[in-house]
Amino acid sequence: MAHKKVNLPEKICLVCSRPFKWRKKWQKDWDSVKYCSQRCRQNKSTKPNN
Repeated sequence: MAHKKVNLPEKICLVCSRPFKWRKKWQKDWDSVKYCSQRCRQNKSTKPNN
């Protein structure tokens, strides 16, 4: 049975300003997730491109 991913929580990445959705691996610490990827986490000192 396929799962629908329509109603997943979403945040905006602090580095690239792109939206990203909840992932199961972030289940326990979703409140503290700030970056969409490892690359953004490593580049957190840079400002958004916009």
